[in-house]
Amino acid sequence: MTVRVRFAPSPTGHLHIGGARTALFNYLFAKKLGGSYILRIEDTDTNRNKADAEEKLIHAFRWLGLTWDEGPDIGGEFGPYRSMERLDTYQPYLDKLVADKKAYPCFCTKEELEAERETAQQTGQTPRYSGRCRALTPEERQAKKAANTPYTIRFAVSGEQEITFQDHIRGDMSFQRSDIEDFVICKSDGIPTYHFAVTIDDALMEITHVIRGEEHLSNTPKHVLLFEAIGSSVPEFAHIPLILNENGKKLSKRDETILQFIEQYHDLGYLPDAVNNYLALLGWSPGGEYIEDEIFSLEKLVELFSLDRINKAGAIFNQEKLTWMNGQYIKATDLDELIQLTKPYLDKDADYQAYLDQNGLSGEQAEERTRELVSLFQTGMNQLSDINTLIQLFTIENAVYDEEASQVLIQDQVPTVLSAFATKIDELDVYTPAEIKKTLKAVQKETGFKGKQLFMPIRATATGQIHGPDLNHTLYLLGKEKVLARINHVQKQVVT
Repeated sequence: MTVRVRFAPSPTGHLHIGGARTALFNYLFAKKLGGSYILRIEDTDTNRNKADAEEKLIHAFRWLGLTWDEGPDIGGEFGPYRSMERLDTYQPYLDKLVADKKAYPCFCTKEELEAERETAQQTGQTPRYSGRCRALTPEERQAKKAANTPYTIRFAVSGEQEITFQDHIRGDMSFQRSDIEDFVICKSDGIPTYHFAVTIDDALMEITHVIRGEEHLSNTPKHVLLFEAIGSSVPEFAHIPLILNENGKKLSKRDETILQFIEQYHDLGYLPDAVNNYLALLGWSPGGEYIEDEIFSLEKLVELFSLDRINKAGAIFNQEKLTWMNGQYIKATDLDELIQLTKPYLDKDADYQAYLDQNGLSGEQAEERTRELVSLFQTGMNQLSDINTLIQLFTIENAVYDEEASQVLIQDQVPTVLSAFATKIDELDVYTPAEIKKTLKAVQKETGFKGKQLFMPIRATATGQIHGPDLNHTLYLLGKEKVLARINHVQKQVVT
C-alpha cells in the first residue's frame, strides 16, 4: 500500500500553530514511509472564506518547507484540489445516496429546527434533529419541491450496531449510532457540507491515513458511515492531542500571551526549522537514544517520526521555550546566511540607515559594518527582529541606563576608572578592538581596579547595561567620539 495523506485547511484566515503541527505530522509520516503528501483546500464554507487566505496558507507552508506532492497550485492526478471546483464530482454521490434511501431532502426551516432544540433543552434532552422529514411520502416531497421550498440533504443514520474504528493514537474507538442524528450533507444552496466533501475527497483521492486534530474525533463516526454508504474503504485514523496553554486549557485565539499564527513567526524572524522542531515535540517524542535531545533537523524528524510515539494527552505550548529554541538555531546559522536573513529588518530600520549615513558608511563599508554588528549580536538574538532593538545601542545619542547600570555608576571607583579610560582612548591614533584591549589593561595597571570594578563601569557608561557582547568590539563599533561623549555625559551627572 502506498501511503497517501492530506492536510485540508479551510481558507478562512491565517495558518494557526495547531494546523501547522497537524500539517507537519502528516508531512513527516508521508516522507518517513515514502508516501505522498497532499495539500487540499476545503472551501465549502463560503460565508467564512477570505479572498487572500489560500495565498497566505500556501506562503506559510512554503516558508515552513512542508512541500507537497499534489495541491491546488501544482495539480496532480487526483485534482482539482479545491472543494468548490469539485461540485460536479459530489453530485452523483448525493443523487445515489438519495436514490438508495440512504439520504433524503429535509424541508425544515431554521425556525422549526430551533424550536426543536429549545424543546429538547427544556425537557433535559440532548438537542438533535427529530428526523421528521425522513417520514415524508414521495408525493409530499414532490409537492414541496414544486412549491420551491428550500431543502437540505440529510444522511439517514440507521441500524443498531456500534460504529467502530481503530485510532493509531487512541486505540479502539466505539460510538453508538443512536447518538448520531440524521446530519446534513448538502446545504440548501447545493454546496456539500464539510462532512460530505471531505469524505468523498478522501475516498476519491485514495487517502490511506487521516491524521488530524482531536477536535475532529467526534466527526469520525459520521465519516465512517459515509465511507461505508458509498462503498469505499475506510482510511486509518490518528487524532492528535490538542495544544494547550500553560494553564492546561485549550488555546483561545484571544490569548495574546502566545503567538498563534505562523505569519507572526515569519514576520518576527523565527526560523522555519526552529518552528518545525518545536511543533514536532508538542505531543510527540523521539524516544530511545534521542529522548533527552531537543534540536532536530527536518530530515532527522522524518527519520525518527512514528504515530505510536504521539501522546494522548494535550501538549502544553511554551512560548519562551520556542523562543529559546529559535535562538539556538540563530546561533548555529552561518554568519553570511544570518546577514542575509537580518537584511530585511535592517533595511527597514530608519535609525540604522541614519547611523550608517552619519558615519559616512556606504557600499562595501556599510556591508562590513552590518557584518560586524550581526556577528557581535548573533549570540544575543532569539528572533531576527531582535537586531533592530540590539543595534539601538549604536544609533541613539546617549545610552539609556537600566537599574543595574545605574547602581554600578554610583560606585566609588567609577570617576577614577572613567577619567583614566577617557584620557587613554582619546590619545589613541588607531582605534581598533586590539588597541582598546591594550588600553583597558593600561587603565587596570594605572588605577589598580580590575575585573568587574573596571569593566562594568565602562560597559555601563557606554551601553547603559552591565551585560552584553564582547566589550572591545562593542566599544570599537560605537566609535571613539560616541564613547567619549557618553563618558562625558556620565561624568557630568549622577546616574540614579
